[in-house]
Amino acid sequence: MSTPVVERLGSATLRHAGYVGALAIQFRNTLGTIWRTLPVVGNRLRWQSALRQMVAAGIDAFPMVAIMSVCAGFILAMQGASELRRLGAMNMVVDLVTIGFMRELGPLLTAIAVSGRSGSAFSAEIGTMVVTEEIDALRTMAIDPIEFVLAPKYLAALIVLPCLTILGSACGILAGGLFMRISTDMALSIYLTSVVHSMVLRDIVTGLVKSIAFAIVHVGCLEGFRVRGGPDAVGRSATAAVVKSTFLVILADAGFTAIFYLTASR
Repeated sequence: MSTPVVERLGSATLRHAGYVGALAIQFRNTLGTIWRTLPVVGNRLRWQSALRQMVAAGIDAFPMVAIMSVCAGFILAMQGASELRRLGAMNMVVDLVTIGFMRELGPLLTAIAVSGRSGSAFSAEIGTMVVTEEIDALRTMAIDPIEFVLAPKYLAALIVLPCLTILGSACGILAGGLFMRISTDMALSIYLTSVVHSMVLRDIVTGLVKSIAFAIVHVGCLEGFRVRGGPDAVGRSATAAVVKSTFLVILADAGFTAIFYLTASR
């Protein structure tokens, strides 16, 4: 009875380890070719492709990120106020919203929105190229699919994720100011002054470092490259890309939070 369980556990472990290894190899290959997508020193066509990806993954995603941040900021302010009001510390709501978004909610909500939105799109795009044998055609013409397809997407994610994180955090903090205006009649100028006093350089750096680390487009691209079959396989890869990228974002957030917590406590 125990042998099948051990076998399944071992096969699942090897499968997940192989997936992590494939991600690491793909990441290494991307870093080796990403310089070719840069302006001036790289290929002009690759840079233009990166600009298009910035529009698709950044500008088009901003409304979704803004709405999520505004709702989260309003909810966080309400939940904090419901408890802090009992202690007569309503002014601490400003610190709660500001620190919460700069450290955690801003990078996390942005990464989940972008990884879910763009990860599935990247997986479907590359999966369709695999099914229609466009990837094989690129290799036949001695064009590296990583450089042609993945590197512009990763460069775009590295640029737009920190920008979206800053904008999303600003939207969430302003939503907290709206709640304070409604509940305590606090003037916006006083609220913004309190926000500035609550900000610490360490919190800003923490959020930006997380946003760069959360630029996980490799999961969607790897799922796309692994498509085998027809259109149904493309749909399955897009679903897997959303699930796995969201899980990895939350896992990475937990790891970075633990690291920053341990270094701050020393």
